Order: sequence, then C-alpha cells, then structure tokens
Amino acid sequence: MDFTISPEVEATRQKIAAFVERELLPLESQKEAYDAHGNIAPSYLETMRAKARAEGLWALQLPKEIGGGGLNKQGMAVCYEEMNRSIFGPVVFNSAAPDDGNMMVLAQLGTEAQKEKWLMPIMRGEVRSSIAMTEPHPGGGSDPSMIQTRAEKKGDRYIVTGRKWFITGAEDASLFILIARTSDDPRHGLTSFLYHKDQPGWRIVRRIGIMGPEEHGGHCELEFDGLEIPEENILGGVGRGLKVTQTRLGPARLTHCMRWLGLSKRCVEIAREYAERREGFGVRLADRETVQVMLGELAMGIEIGRLLVMKAAWELDRGEYAQKQISMAKVHVANLLHKAADTAIQINGARGYSTDTVLEWIYRYARQARLVDGADEVHKMVLNRALAKEDRGFWSWNVA
Repeated sequence: MDFTISPEVEATRQKIAAFVERELLPLESQKEAYDAHGNIAPSYLETMRAKARAEGLWALQLPKEIGGGGLNKQGMAVCYEEMNRSIFGPVVFNSAAPDDGNMMVLAQLGTEAQKEKWLMPIMRGEVRSSIAMTEPHPGGGSDPSMIQTRAEKKGDRYIVTGRKWFITGAEDASLFILIARTSDDPRHGLTSFLYHKDQPGWRIVRRIGIMGPEEHGGHCELEFDGLEIPEENILGGVGRGLKVTQTRLGPARLTHCMRWLGLSKRCVEIAREYAERREGFGVRLADRETVQVMLGELAMGIEIGRLLVMKAAWELDRGEYAQKQISMAKVHVANLLHKAADTAIQINGARGYSTDTVLEWIYRYARQARLVDGADEVHKMVLNRALAKEDRGFWSWNVA
C-alpha cells in the first residue's frame, strides 16, 4: 500500500488541527464546559458543532451526496486521529461513538426511506442514536449467538421482549438500532430493527455508573416488554442481524482505534511539555535517560498502532472485512492508550494525577478500551482461529 495521503485529506487534517487548537483545547481547562458525567456540556457542544459545520468539518465519514465529507477509511484514520487530540473532538465533529458507527451502517445498508427517516436526523445533528445489542447473563455479549431478546412476528409487526445493558448513549438517544432474535437458526436467527424512543413497550431501567467519563447518554440497562416494531423498520432483512452487526462493528472498532491514537499522542504531548521544563536534583526530566526511554517506547508504540490502523483501513477500502487486521489494531491500540496515559501521569507526577491536565480523564477513559467492542482476549481468539485456518498464509502479502 501507498502511505502517502492526498492533498485534500491533508488540507482537511490541517483544518481540523487548527480548529482543535483554537476552539477545543482552551475549553478543556474550563470547569463549566463539562457536564455532570465528564463530557462537553450541551450548550458548549451546540456552539462548537455550529462552528465545525460552518468550516465544513462535519460528518466527514459520510458520503458527500448526503452532506458528509466523503472520506474513505484511510482518510478517516488521518482525520479522526487529529480530532481526538482533544477529549471533546469527536463529538464536536459528529464523529463520535455510537452515532459514528450507526450512521455508517445506515448509510451502507438502509433503504432510501430508512436513510431519510433514521440516518439524516443523526447526520444533521438533530438527534443522537444508540445500538442495543449487549445483554446481561445468560444473554449475548461478545458472542452474539447468545442473544436472548426476542422479536415475535404478529401480522405486519414484531413484538419485542427482553433485556439489554451497557447500551452506550441510550439516555440521550432518540433513534435506536436493536438486535433481537427472530428464530433459533444459528446463522440467520438474528434481525436488526429500528425504533424511536417515544414508542411504548420499552424503558430505561437505570443508567449504569462507570469508573470513567461517559459518552453523552451514558451506559444504560434497558427492558423490552411489548415494543411493537413494523416490518418496514427492519434493517438489512429478516435473519440478517449478524450481517448488520459485522458491517457495523468492524469499522466501528477501527474508528475507536483512530481516535485512541489521537489521545495517545496527546498524552505524549503533555508528558514531553512537562519533562522539558521540570527539573529535579539539577537535571531536567527530559535529560534523564529513563524518561527518554519511556517516551521513545511510546513513540514507537503509537507508530506501530498507526500502521496497523492504516493497513486495516486500506483493506476496508478495498472491500475486505479486514477481521484480522482490525483485531490486531484493536488489541494493540487499546493497550497502548492505557500505557500512554499511565506513562504520562508517571512523568508528570502529582500534576498528572490531579485535574490540572486531562491525563486523569484519559486514564479513566482508557481502561474501557480493552473491553468495548470485544475484550482483548476475544480478539486474540479470533486471531488464533485465523492462524489455525491459514497456517503460514496468515502472514501472506496481497499480490496485485
């Protein structure tokens, strides 16, 4: 693959970088800019989103014909990394989870009517969305075949009963993608549905407290007790729910990595800035070999992560699923983010542990990275299965 990027992508990256520097980084030190859960407050978000839209930095991952930026996955890798130099970045540019993945799967699999009704309001920033997939035991988590929530067909409607939990963004979401069981077929037993928050027959049981800062709408437990969904709100076809989840989760895992690389680089930035000016025992931290080794190791880890992400993005742009490449990127970058935050806190000492920088925010956020969209161990199992199947071909090169 060619690692050069187009002048258009570079111009977009530069615009994002300037916007983050000018508009977002100053907000991070203003207490009133945060909501009660550690994210950007709604009033500030509305203002920043209007500015981003005015500068043409809005929903860059979506096709141009519907108002997006038309970036392919490789372009997204470049731009998402730049966005998340700020902890507020992705949501300001309408590129944050779960809206990001939901918009992409609706754009790819939705009918024209579904795109107009469900995709466009999210794309315009009028509403937020969520995807309801994960369930409490004995339901499905990383293994979707265990999903228990059922949708029984009655006439031209499906009646949904069951439970979901750790549903990101649910409290603030208006539009939902729901994965439910419509048969016991091992491959075609799941179906993806669309529903609106105002429909009766479901409720939010609780917003689950977590150790880190939260996305807008938190992580919630949901109960379904007679939610009626018309056939027209089936996404991708009856029994095609597994296909929908594969289409959505693969790229979404990779976009997480793109954003986490930006946060990892920000950790290094804060650590280097402090090490350059902080002295102890007559020596700057930056001149101590131990600190140089710590920062050099992080720099190498970040570049390895960027290469893994770009290789996976390249595969996706070629029309491949890139399951191996995405799993490798997911494991590496998730662990890298935690290491970057931990190392930066160590270099900053008490300052890093305080709220004087965003390092403690990133550290709390980083621990979830090894769990969301598949735990490390699940992705390593995926890689081992591929190794067992492909043998030495696991490491083969693409031939023109």
